[in-house]
Amino acid sequence: MAPFDRCFLARRRKQAAGALPENGAILELGAGSGLNAAYLSNRTSVVASDLSRKMLEIARTRNWPAGVDIVQCDAESLPFADDSFDAALATLVFCSIPSPANSFKELRRVLKPGGIVVLLEHVRPPNILGPLFDILNVFTVRIFEDHFNRRTAIDAQLAGLEILSLNSHAFGIFQVIICRVND
Repeated sequence: MAPFDRCFLARRRKQAAGALPENGAILELGAGSGLNAAYLSNRTSVVASDLSRKMLEIARTRNWPAGVDIVQCDAESLPFADDSFDAALATLVFCSIPSPANSFKELRRVLKPGGIVVLLEHVRPPNILGPLFDILNVFTVRIFEDHFNRRTAIDAQLAGLEILSLNSHAFGIFQVIICRVND
């Protein structure tokens, strides 16, 4: 993934992180190895979370903003109080979460009313590639636990988030989705 990240995804990560408010508490859901650290440097308060202890060990070696907290937790059961964050960022995370509905429910709980959720996700393209992604999904779920054909924007809407913008890239395979938590 590293060459693909350098050539394409780094720009999309920067775009997604750029949609976050500069002031306020930010939750990064699924921080993984910390590839977004470089794009969060001008944020005042960041909590980077991930389920994998091994990924967080790698993430700790990145150049994070001062005072960042790195927390191991499950996106479907966040250990934070209600209304703790002003915004959340998730990049290439919802493809591997067992229940996106539960994770979105948790995000709605821990974000303040009016809070922003910014997502960079690979999704099922809404074009001729869609059926191919459905076929690939059979294998990617079994091998990598990665759902290639998720419709993350629809999942976010069904969970009660308001879609503010949706930008598709690479033939609709990647989307930057910006949502808001309504009261």
